[in-house]
Amino acid sequence: MITADHGCDPAYTKTTDHIREHTPFLMYGQTVEAVNCGTRETFADIAATVLEALGVVQRVSGTSMLRNCQKVII
Repeated sequence: MITADHGCDPAYTKTTDHIREHTPFLMYGQTVEAVNCGTRETFADIAATVLEALGVVQRVSGTSMLRNCQKVII
């Protein structure tokens, strides 16, 4: 998984504070399907995805994306 802590508008050079840009998120793996999970409600969705992948009981407010992007391996 690759992500960032916030999006940065390259045209806004005064600061690197959090701004209107979306945060990128990429996930790659042998069992990961190439799908677009769209714009998520919260950054906590990434944490929920990591926890589910590790088999940890979720105690975060996010929604896992793992079921949306797993390949069926036969």
